[in-house]
Amino acid sequence: MDTSDTTDTSTAPRSGSGPEPAGTSRRGWRRWAMDTRPLRIPAFRWLWSSTVVTAIGSQLTAVAVPKQIYDITSSSAWVGYASLAGLVPMVVFALWGGAVADTVDRRKLMLVTNSGIAVTSLLFWVQAVTRLESVAVLMVLLALQQAFFGLNSPARNASVARLVPAEQLPAANALSSTVAQTGLVAGPLLAGALIPVIGLPELYLVDAVALCVTLWAVLRLPPLPPLAEAATRRAGLREIAEGFRYISGHTVLLLSFLADIIAMVFGMPRALFPQLAAETYAPWGEGLALGLLFAAIPIGAVAGGLFSGTFSRARRHGWMVIGAVTAWGAAIAGFGASRNLWIAVGFLAVAGVADMVSMVFRGAILLSAATDEMRGRMQGVFTVVVAGGPRLADVLHGTAGSAFGPRAAVAGGGVLVMVLMLGLAAAVPALRRYRI
Repeated sequence: MDTSDTTDTSTAPRSGSGPEPAGTSRRGWRRWAMDTRPLRIPAFRWLWSSTVVTAIGSQLTAVAVPKQIYDITSSSAWVGYASLAGLVPMVVFALWGGAVADTVDRRKLMLVTNSGIAVTSLLFWVQAVTRLESVAVLMVLLALQQAFFGLNSPARNASVARLVPAEQLPAANALSSTVAQTGLVAGPLLAGALIPVIGLPELYLVDAVALCVTLWAVLRLPPLPPLAEAATRRAGLREIAEGFRYISGHTVLLLSFLADIIAMVFGMPRALFPQLAAETYAPWGEGLALGLLFAAIPIGAVAGGLFSGTFSRARRHGWMVIGAVTAWGAAIAGFGASRNLWIAVGFLAVAGVADMVSMVFRGAILLSAATDEMRGRMQGVFTVVVAGGPRLADVLHGTAGSAFGPRAAVAGGGVLVMVLMLGLAAAVPALRRYRI
C-alpha cells in the first residue's frame, strides 16, 4: 500500500530527532539494545514519564479491586462479574473517546480524564477505609474508572505521532509497551508485598498519588489541538461510524486489527493456566506453576522491549507483524505440547517476545497509515480490540479446554493462529507490502 497520501508527520519534531547520520549507527550489542532516540524529544519524554508512573500504580488498583470483592463475597464468580462491569463502559467510551480525541486538544482531554481516574482512585480509598463493603459500589466505581480510561487511552496513544517523527514510531511504541509490560510484572508483585505492610485500602491511595504525578507530566506537554481541517468536527455516532468506514477502506489498518484478533482470540490461553497448574504442572507445585505461567508472557515482552534496537528500526512493518503473530502461534503450540514446566515457561516467554514485536509494529502501522484527524478513532478501536480479544479468548479456551482437555486446546489454538495468519497474509497482499 502506498502511504504517501496518508502518513502525516507534519507536526512531528524535526531538529535533533531524525535518522542518525551515516557513520553513527550503533555497533555490537548496542545495535540490539532498546532504541531510546524518542526520549531525546522533551515532549515525548514527558508523555513516556507519565506512563512509567501509572504502569505500576494502575496495577495496584487492578489487584486491590478483585481482592476486595473476593474478601467481601468469597466468590470468584463475583470477581468475573466485576471484570464484565468494567469491560462494557471501557468499550463504549473508548470508541467515543477516539472520536473526541479527533476533535479537541488531546492534552486537555488527557488532563480531564487523568483527573477523573485520580478522583475515582480516591473514592476507592474512601469506600475501603470506611469499610463500606459494598460490591455494588465497587462495581460502579470500576465502571466509572474504566470509562475514564476508555476516554484517555485513544488521546494518549494518538498523541505519539504528533510528538515524534515517523521513522521513530516503532522505537517510541517499544519504549511505551515495555513500560506497560513491566508494570504487569512489577505492579502485582508490589501489591502483594504492600498489602501485609500498609493494608489494602492504601493501595488505592498510592495509585491516586501516582496519578497526580501523571497530571504534572501531562501539563508539561505542548498543546495538541486538532489540525485545521478537523477543528470543527463533532464527536457523535456519525463520527464513530466514519471511523469504522475509514478502517474498511484502508486494508492495511483492517489487517492490523485482524492480526491482533487472530493472535489473542485463538492464541491467548490464560483461562487454562489454573487447570494446567493444578494438573499438568502439579509436580512442581501448583502455586509456583500458576505464578510462573501468568508472569512468563509479560517477562518475555519486557525482554523483547529491552533488546528491541534492531527490530524497532525495521521498515517492512507488515512482514514484522506477520512474522510476530506466526511466531506467537508457534510458541503457544509449543507451550501446549510441553509437559515440563520450565520448557512451558520458556515457550510462553518466547510468545511474550513475539507479542512485543507485534504490539510495536501494529501500533506503528496505526499511527503512520492513518491521518491525524482519524488517529483518535483508530486508537479507540485499538483499545477495544486489545481489551476485548483476551476476554473472548477466556471464553473460547475455557470451553475448548473442557471439551478437549487444556493441552490440546492450547496447542490447537496455537496451530490455528499460524494457519489463519499465514492464510490471511497470502490472500491479502496489502500487509505484506506495507513499509515506511
